[in-house]
Amino acid sequence: MFIRDRLAHKRPVFSFEFFPPRTPDGETALLRAMERLAPLEPDFVSVTWGAGGTTRARTVDLVTRIKREFGIEAMAHVTCVGATVAQLDEVLDSLAEAGVHNVLALRGDPPKGERAFVTTEGGFAHAAELVAHVRARGQFCIGAACYPEVHPEAAGADIDLQHLRAKVDAGVDFLVSQLFFDNRAFFDFEQRARAAGIAVPILAGIMPVTNVSQIERFSQMCGASIPTVLRQRLADVEGDAQEVFWAGVSYAAHQCRGLLRPAGGGPFERPPAGVPGIHFYTLNKSPAARAIFEILRLARVGF
Repeated sequence: MFIRDRLAHKRPVFSFEFFPPRTPDGETALLRAMERLAPLEPDFVSVTWGAGGTTRARTVDLVTRIKREFGIEAMAHVTCVGATVAQLDEVLDSLAEAGVHNVLALRGDPPKGERAFVTTEGGFAHAAELVAHVRARGQFCIGAACYPEVHPEAAGADIDLQHLRAKVDAGVDFLVSQLFFDNRAFFDFEQRARAAGIAVPILAGIMPVTNVSQIERFSQMCGASIPTVLRQRLADVEGDAQEVFWAGVSYAAHQCRGLLRPAGGGPFERPPAGVPGIHFYTLNKSPAARAIFEILRLARVGF
């Protein structure tokens, strides 16, 4: 099923993101996570494409196995980094042959150790070019990324929105936001995006905190601010892994509730209607995201 069709007939959707493991043990753990996730019937899962395009083959293999063995709709990340148009076409053909028709089209991050993106000879320089190329093939539903607190490389919020509008105009069906911890930042971005003529569904990207130093590093990389209330809570429990886990789960669950339910006036609350979906960044550690999903389901928030 195309994710755009799921969004047209079901709101909200819930999805989970994973990355290709680097070791056999990691792959075993990931497949075990899929076994535990499948009974929850997520709307889809996505699999990333490693920095520099280093996991192209494993990404294709994983989304194929997830759809075939677990019956979960899958979406493959596809990036411009380290790939020619011909190589990208090989990947797209492999996905189509495997029955995977959902892709997240990204420019991608530079390879490890490099600061700046460099266009591969014979490849694409921008995500909008990749989106247009995938759209011309006519057999894919296309997602793309957006940044509630502005892409770290953008000269400003207005320029960032111009780039986003170019991607959407090239053929994007829906957007997935970068992680954020302040719902107000998402609401403000959503309002600006709509004012700029961007009408496609925007899924909210949520990452439960399970490791304090890790989330600090990720936040700096993607430009996401950490609200004082969350920073203080994590400082109070840092050093106790179990307390950090539950602090992260609790905070993210409150975030999701505020994103999904009509406005109630609190700092987490959103305008009426609710977001069209929640996309959980799991870092291949699904227990936190699964716990939040179960909390929301038990409370019938979004269900």
